[in-house]
Amino acid sequence: MECVQDIRIPRDRIGVLVGEKGSVKKKLQNEFDVMISVDSEEGEVLVSGGDGYNVFLCLNVIKAIARGFNPRVALLLKKENYAFEIINISDYCNSKSDLIRIRARVIGKYGRFRKHVEELTGCTMVVYGKTVGLIGELSIVGVVKRAVENLLRGSPHSNVIRFLEEQIKMLRGLSHE
Repeated sequence: MECVQDIRIPRDRIGVLVGEKGSVKKKLQNEFDVMISVDSEEGEVLVSGGDGYNVFLCLNVIKAIARGFNPRVALLLKKENYAFEIINISDYCNSKSDLIRIRARVIGKYGRFRKHVEELTGCTMVVYGKTVGLIGELSIVGVVKRAVENLLRGSPHSNVIRFLEEQIKMLRGLSHE
């Protein structure tokens, strides 16, 4: 039985999804054994295949690409122990100026906060539009999501980093036992 799903993605991400000479689209079709058709005018992407699970995985990768991730990073979602989370920044602000300020807090001066979180956790973090996207190991993504949400609620950067360090240390301690 054929499984068909569709998703709408921002027009400025269609080029990334398709790739140079269709390379990314072809890679996704081969990796997941699906067919992908892209309507570049509307931003509509149709994914079809015989295996519903592969269609679901492919859609997750496409969502990640649509939310600003590099296709190479998004393909990590094919691994069973990787997860993708989206945090809506607009849930934490009341105005456009709040949104701009809070986005800047997540990125940090010269991108330092984002980079520090990525180096500390191994999680990839992308700020795109009104969202923060996270891709990383299943056990760590939830912790990073909580940390980013704390930052969005107004916690100081130092407290968020300390929280992450403690949680990662605890998780790594559990995995060594």
